[in-house]
Amino acid sequence: MTVKVKAVATVKETAGGFLGIGGDGVSDFFGKGLRLQLVSAQLHPETGLEKPVIESRMKRASKKNGEVKYEAEIEVPDDYGEVGAVIVENEHGNERLLIDIVLDGFVNGPVNVVCDSWVHPKSKDSKNRVFFTTKSYLPSETPAGLIKYREEELKLLRGNGEGQREKGERIYDYDVYDDLGNLDGNPDLVRPVLGGKDRPYPRRVRTGRPRPESGTYFTLLWIKNMLPLATGNSDFYVPRDEEFSQLKKSAFSSATVSGALRAVVPTAETFLIDWDLGFPHLTAIDSMYDQGLNLRPRTADSPWTDIIPRLIRTVANSADDFLQFVVPESMKRDRFFWLKDEQFGRQTLAGVNPCSIELVKQWPLKSKLDPQIYGSPESAITTKIVEQQIRGFMTFNDAMKQKKLFMLDYHDLLLPFVGPVRLLKGTTLYGSRALFFLTPVGTLKPVAIELVRPPSKNDGKPQWKQVFTPGNCSATEEWLWKLAKSHFLAHDSCYHEIVSHWLKTHACMEPYIIATNRQLSAMHPIHRLLLPHFRYTMEINSLARQTLVNADGIIELGFSPLKYSMQLSSADYDQRWRFDYEALPKDLIRRGMAVEDPSAPHGLKLTIEDYPYASDGLILWDGLHQWVADYVNHYYPTPSLITSDSELQSWWTEIRTVGHADKKDEPWWPSLHTPSDLIEIVTTMAWTASAQHAAVNFGQYTYGGYIPNRPSIARTNMPTEDPTEESWKQFIEEPETVLLEMFPSQLQAAVVMTMLSLLSNHAADEEYIGQAMEPCWGDDATIKAAFERFSGRMKALEGVVDARNGNEKLRNRNGAGVLPYEFLKPVSEPGVTGKGVPYSISI
Repeated sequence: MTVKVKAVATVKETAGGFLGIGGDGVSDFFGKGLRLQLVSAQLHPETGLEKPVIESRMKRASKKNGEVKYEAEIEVPDDYGEVGAVIVENEHGNERLLIDIVLDGFVNGPVNVVCDSWVHPKSKDSKNRVFFTTKSYLPSETPAGLIKYREEELKLLRGNGEGQREKGERIYDYDVYDDLGNLDGNPDLVRPVLGGKDRPYPRRVRTGRPRPESGTYFTLLWIKNMLPLATGNSDFYVPRDEEFSQLKKSAFSSATVSGALRAVVPTAETFLIDWDLGFPHLTAIDSMYDQGLNLRPRTADSPWTDIIPRLIRTVANSADDFLQFVVPESMKRDRFFWLKDEQFGRQTLAGVNPCSIELVKQWPLKSKLDPQIYGSPESAITTKIVEQQIRGFMTFNDAMKQKKLFMLDYHDLLLPFVGPVRLLKGTTLYGSRALFFLTPVGTLKPVAIELVRPPSKNDGKPQWKQVFTPGNCSATEEWLWKLAKSHFLAHDSCYHEIVSHWLKTHACMEPYIIATNRQLSAMHPIHRLLLPHFRYTMEINSLARQTLVNADGIIELGFSPLKYSMQLSSADYDQRWRFDYEALPKDLIRRGMAVEDPSAPHGLKLTIEDYPYASDGLILWDGLHQWVADYVNHYYPTPSLITSDSELQSWWTEIRTVGHADKKDEPWWPSLHTPSDLIEIVTTMAWTASAQHAAVNFGQYTYGGYIPNRPSIARTNMPTEDPTEESWKQFIEEPETVLLEMFPSQLQAAVVMTMLSLLSNHAADEEYIGQAMEPCWGDDATIKAAFERFSGRMKALEGVVDARNGNEKLRNRNGAGVLPYEFLKPVSEPGVTGKGVPYSISI
């Protein structure tokens, strides 16, 4: 006896893959389509051998809404057992994007196979493509008939570590960052390798591109006009299934960083006299929003309105186009917000970099750097200075006891780079700290900024350090405070972009993605739990290595350390990064921003109650943690299942010893022996990919889109550092001019603002956390119920955020001209909205 089963495969209609376009309709007409083989999950009960696969050819049946259906009728013997996998052969001339396959007709209901993968033509790739059903199995529970397929698929994904990877392959392997420099005969574009003893760094995907014999630098085959981002096509290899979808690619090419730069940079040749030209007055900065910048005449190969439609305004009855920036929401609410010290304090808690603020635990402040090299380690911020600023509130001793003093401290990280950076044209740098006092109403009052220059062997200058405070009685002090604040904000902007944003989310996630594909089978439940958090991340990282963080890329163009930006990122990874501290609760405790308290919500008592990033983040963290716990405990009811899971143990070992190889001997790595261990590890990864990235990414234009609020670079020294009679006179007579000379140049501002606008943009196909249920989750009643609870928590968070933003007592998110805090509000519409938490790092 047999059962008649109807097989339906859904193929996404595309413009063709990398192997070419056209001809598939002809192939369908001549009877070619997809060849399907069913694989039984059970061995033959008598012989102990695999049951023969059941073959059938699927033919095109219909086309609707961009999807093509292929169907087949298959006779399946009654005793064939459960179908555990399918083998698919593509008979077309081009690769096909296979979405899923449904086998309907079995007694127990339909069998679902989720593919979401490109299948190459059989003529070009002889390897069988195996897809497993949505039923998940631990390695030890794998049905006997699927063991071979599970092992072979992982072996194919790992590759052999040799050769150059070709476009379209699905090989996952590791390498160091040796592709950031660009020799091309220009020694200024040489960059050191990141990854290794000298410059520790997370690993990236291996491309196998050839290196010079020295193995130190790599010549990029990179086009200076940054076309890879303009098209959404990476010149660097990434595994085929990690590439952008056609919809994402299309959206990205019309709203992308270098797409915009193709407009900005050529235009700069016409509206700027030179690269270093600054703004003549503050109103010139405002004119970028009110009037725009004239673009060059539109031609067939420079359709500005198609490339960056959000930024372009065409004047009625005129053939001219203007690059006109949208007014950031923060500036729209309060045009003078950037001048206010309250905003300086508020943005450390609710701005785009809310994860650097920490409690002052020891006094006096003291550097840990070698005094023989960097000078006296004692901070110039004294008790007397602090008491002068908090007079009327409390004494210094009371402030320390009551945990009222906080700081942003970049002193030791930046100081070793001050000398090298100062040798570069058009920038300067200091080691820096900013000190804040928590007022009775819950806001942070800036107390002092310290700027430090180490002693220099080149010119024999001694250490220089100075403390600046809000000027209460002197116009000169007030202007020096404005300048010092702008210097410090440039440091914070730099740290945010290359550490909080790039390093701690983008770069640190890539090893998790590689290890998951190499060590966890596609049918492994943890693979399926993490998969939505990996969408598009490797592709966006690859594009960043070609246009953003590379030599002469956008980061080096417009941020303070210039060519040393990525080395600074490496230094922070070496000194500060710990996997366990990437978990929000432990990070808050480490920074002194919370203490454990079983009686408090989330088990933590916040040191600053009105800390929007933390208070909203803890709700999201707890919801995510509970979802992961429900999921993990379902598949791992006992610790023995964790320790005996060979794939899981290999996965965690590889992440620690290969993906983050430069940290492999650190004692702080979590163990993986119990379900609780796994829950913490997976929640940390999921948090990093979703909420943490959202918190530091989607507000970039909101706060950085107005250059005076967060200048990306400081180009000139403080006027009090080794002043000449002429320079001091200029400062006294024209302080605004001195401030403008310190700000980014016009070109730097235009490029950085464009980048921030486009990186803050939500795509139309964004997948927001808690919204869509993966098919494999929905097929299990327990997991389905757990996800529905998680989805409900995320919807509830939306209401909590709105209620908090409407609470007049929460002054860091409510008040006249104050922007509400929505960066961790889970759902958003497309565009630059300042809210929305996607599952993954996709921009």
